[in-house]
Amino acid sequence: MRIGIVGSRQYENKVKIKQMIYNLKRKFGDELTIVSGGALNGADKYARKFALELDCRYLEFNPAHSQRNLYSAMRDSYYNKDYHPKYFYQRNTMLANFVDYLIAFIPDNVPSKGSTHTVREAKKRGKKVVIIS
Repeated sequence: MRIGIVGSRQYENKVKIKQMIYNLKRKFGDELTIVSGGALNGADKYARKFALELDCRYLEFNPAHSQRNLYSAMRDSYYNKDYHPKYFYQRNTMLANFVDYLIAFIPDNVPSKGSTHTVREAKKRGKKVVIIS
């Protein structure tokens, strides 16, 4: 079961994210893979932290202008491109295609263009989406 966890870079309720991943691990066991966008703060940061702490498989869809890391989902040749904002949206679309379900942690009154785009792309593909504020 591939479950995407995305959200605002301002999302700081790490207890909610940890509890969600804990519950998912209990439900799906070793079949669970947590997938995130690889941002260094907010919901993505906590998705990585708690997925690894709770011994879940973990993958990241990093933008093409970033460097590949241990958790990157794409091949080496995908990375290290010149910076362009379109790579964030491309990453969101690939993540939405890859996951079975998507959980978006988006606080009320905090716009998150990237997370909103990922939610829209997942819904367009008929994926089940849960939004948590």
